[in-house]
Amino acid sequence: MVIDDQGRILDQEEWTGKKDQSRIIERLQLLGAGGLTAESRLLSERWPDACIHMAGDPELPEHEFPEMSAELLQALDEASLAMSQAGVDKAAGDPDRRLEHLLSATEELRAAWLTMESRLVEWTALFLPAARVERDRNRLAGIIAESASLQDLAASLSSKLPEAGPGELEWKSLRSWAEVVRSCKSRLDRMEDAIRDLASEHLPSLSLLMGPLLAARLCASAHGRMRLARLPAGTVQILGAEKAFFSHLHNGTPPPKHGHIFMHPWISRSAWWIRGKISRMLAAKASLAARSDAFAGAVWNDEMLAEVEKRVEEIRSTHVNPPAGKRR
Repeated sequence: MVIDDQGRILDQEEWTGKKDQSRIIERLQLLGAGGLTAESRLLSERWPDACIHMAGDPELPEHEFPEMSAELLQALDEASLAMSQAGVDKAAGDPDRRLEHLLSATEELRAAWLTMESRLVEWTALFLPAARVERDRNRLAGIIAESASLQDLAASLSSKLPEAGPGELEWKSLRSWAEVVRSCKSRLDRMEDAIRDLASEHLPSLSLLMGPLLAARLCASAHGRMRLARLPAGTVQILGAEKAFFSHLHNGTPPPKHGHIFMHPWISRSAWWIRGKISRMLAAKASLAARSDAFAGAVWNDEMLAEVEKRVEEIRSTHVNPPAGKRR
């Protein structure tokens, strides 16, 4: 309807199409996205100076709008329920949400595993202080779990037996703890493999450039592939460094030069004075790769990856020494 300030109807158009559920859903989705129905567009063309207000807008002029029929209200309710169910089904298969859950679960499991592994190392070192448990830290849980006794463990670790060792129940407790640590690490590996598999499918170009684990982390930090694709390169560069960035804004601390992307070996294994330069360049490339994934562009290949690596080497060769007068 086109209504003047006094609430008088100047013009109106009615939806005369078939009111089945699919068409009602289409119109609801259109309105939810802020779009205009065909009838509204037609009226806006006739009255270009009119202000457009949605139903329920408090700025609407006072007017007794017609009530919907009981039949149409029922159809609207059924369409709304169908939309809700479709939204739930879509969320269940959303790769962005799945990546977020996988990453969160992996981080929680990793924190638990690291705590348990540290306990195992300290516990073992209590009985075998001369053993190089740190050197065999990655294999320690498996070695203990497969040892029948403390004597077997000492032989496996090339260590001397202590004068007073654990009793049978304590030794069984130590072995049981080692089995839990080993099982926890195995589950962590499986979850990371799941992240690699899903990220490589959902973000093929970004996974090739950054690695699937880092690509998944960037996607989760941006709250989805589509939002990541729309972020400027400067924001991609500091994803994961939000605390440092807000500290810079509020306290004047130096701005962060990188966030999650610091985990990429091209950055972390470079000299400190060129990490910012490589971060900026890599973030720009990551932004392009994310857009390629989000908008069905050409998937990156090894040649494109080689060009980026060549650019990294050029930065390294150009800035061999730190800037004069600057120290870390």
